[in-house]
Amino acid sequence: MPVQRTILVVDDDFEIMQAIRAVLENKGYRVITASDGNAGINVAERENPDMVIVDMMMPKKSGFLVLERLKKKTQPPRIIMITANEGGRHRAYAEMLGVDDYIRKPFAMDRLLESVKRHCPLDAPMPAKESASEETPST
Repeated sequence: MPVQRTILVVDDDFEIMQAIRAVLENKGYRVITASDGNAGINVAERENPDMVIVDMMMPKKSGFLVLERLKKKTQPPRIIMITANEGGRHRAYAEMLGVDDYIRKPFAMDRLLESVKRHCPLDAPMPAKESASEETPST
């Protein structure tokens, strides 16, 4: 029997946030949103989501600062960072902070959905923590 999983999407791009929300809700996830890093931290602390999908570059607080703060929680959520930034240094820093996956924009929604299902399944217990997967840009 599927369990209810909550995913917080934090992105300042409304269209991307809504597209991710629509796809995840269609698959059975409960989705909550925030449009900047400060709001994302506040919502995460109030709602305690199973997963956070966070953009790297946002106003008020970057995705790195959100990631850093959430990973300090006693039971931190799984975190997927999405970004248009192509720098390998940023990916390495995100991995050092404990991101579960790192996906470059633009990405195929199937790529994001595959990562969500792997790290936050609806039909199984949360899997053991693993390092960020290798990501190949979609064409």
